[in-house]
Amino acid sequence: MLKFRLILAATAIASLSACLDNDLERGLAGAAAGAVIADATGGNVVTGAVAGGAVGALCDEVTSICR
Repeated sequence: MLKFRLILAATAIASLSACLDNDLERGLAGAAAGAVIADATGGNVVTGAVAGGAVGALCDEVTSICR
């Protein structure tokens, strides 16, 4: 049940990342989501945060979803 709540929280954070104004805000939201997802799935939290932050910060350069 705890993993379900963590995944739900990460999904909520990730869905809001497209509404943020700049790369820093999207990067922070991505890092938080990555850390929560990594923790919920038994992965390394730091690696999840780094990967999520990178994806959040760079999502507007790759796709128009984050604009």
